[in-house]
Parts: sequence; C-alpha cells; structure tokens
Amino acid sequence: MEFLVEFDVAIPDGTPEPVIKARVAAEATAAAGLARRGHLLRLWTVPGKSNAVGLYRADSEAELEGLLGGLPLNGWMQVTVTPLAQHPNDPASPRPSSFGLPDPHLTPVYRLVATLGEPVDLGDRGRGRRRIVPLTAGTFTGPAINGKLLPGASADWQTVLPDGTAIGDVRYTLQTDGGDVLYVRSRSTRHGSSDVLARLARGEDVDASEYTFRASTQMETAAAELDWLNRGVFVSVGGRQPSGVVYETYLVQ
Repeated sequence: MEFLVEFDVAIPDGTPEPVIKARVAAEATAAAGLARRGHLLRLWTVPGKSNAVGLYRADSEAELEGLLGGLPLNGWMQVTVTPLAQHPNDPASPRPSSFGLPDPHLTPVYRLVATLGEPVDLGDRGRGRRRIVPLTAGTFTGPAINGKLLPGASADWQTVLPDGTAIGDVRYTLQTDGGDVLYVRSRSTRHGSSDVLARLARGEDVDASEYTFRASTQMETAAAELDWLNRGVFVSVGGRQPSGVVYETYLVQ
C-alpha cells in the first residue's frame, strides 16, 4: 500500500541549538534507512512553510504508523496519513486496470562497493574486445545482509563493442557477516554517448547519471535462512568508479 504523509514540524521554544542539529541529523539518517528498505519513495518540502510531504509504502497503515513513530523528530511534528489507491489514469501504470496482475515493486537487497584489478585483455574477437576484469575486494551492506566480497572467485568476463558499449558477464562471490556464502551472476549492459564512454575508458570519475549501467541478477546459496535469494528475481544498477565499481541490487516483488 502507498500513503501520502504530511509532516508539520514545530520545534519547542527554548530547545538548545545542538539538540536541534542532532535530531535533524538523526532524522536524515532515519529517512535514508527507510528509503533503502523501500518504505520512503519520495519526499518534498512546501516552500515558505515548515511542512514536508512524503510518499511512503508499507504493508498496512499500522506498519506505517510504527515506522513513523520511530522517527527522531517524533514529538516535534504533527503527522497526517492518507491512504492512496490506484487511479485508472495514472501515467505510471499505462496498462489497463483490468489487466489483473499486480504492479512490480523493487526492494533494496544490498549495495556492493568493489575494487577492480588489472584486466586481462584477450583481444578483439571480431564481435568485440574480450576482457576479464577481476574484482579484488569489496564490502556489501543491506537491510538484511551485510558482508564482504571474496577475491579470487569474482570477476567480470566482459565484451567491449566497437561503439564502447560494455556487455558484462559478472560472477562474484559474497560472504555474509554470519559466514554464509552467496554466488551471484549478473548479465549487464553499460552504454552511453561516445564522449561519456571515452571518459570512462580513460578512468575518469563520471557521474552514473550520465550513462546507463543495468543488469539482471541471479543468486545461489546453501544457507537455509537465505533460501529466498535462490527463488528471487533481481535487477541491479551499476556505477563505474576510477578504481572500482558499485552495484545496487533489488528484489523484484
């Protein structure tokens, strides 16, 4: 379910400035956590007012109330929650409302930040230049799983096309903080304008919004408590850095 949430913040008179700054900073951290977990979708301010308006997602209004009740600014703000229903003319849902299938939603699983080693260049095979790029180290963090990347069992078997598009066959191994091992395989595509791809090839720091880096992802694990990973459908968004790569992986629900 989705909800429109209005916040009207009123800081009590006489509150010390350091207390205000600490709670506002804690509120920003809490909002980022709700966004990573898929609960906070959008957040706006109302110009000239102390109000804020947010779009939230939760399984029920009771769950949402529990989430909002844990915010650091709780007690300083009046909260108004309005449940939302699908409108037949919503441009975000172009298919007919009678189609009968639920809308897919993305739930964050983890963010992996990995360093890259020197690529092994196999040369041009006529259909593109084949390279094997090792992932040498990294850590991943998420709402439910955290851990590290295992070097020696992680690399990108990559093909770079004549126009600079990179087709990735990324296979890497993760180990959770609890010792469970995950095998991850992503089929990725990275493309953009010739200028942007040339900057990436030179190792420049290019903002990920300037190109497209997407992947379909599968996971395998023998850990019983993580069996949902074996059955999940995942997509990933990537970003190339001068010395590494970032993958944010989401469960499609």
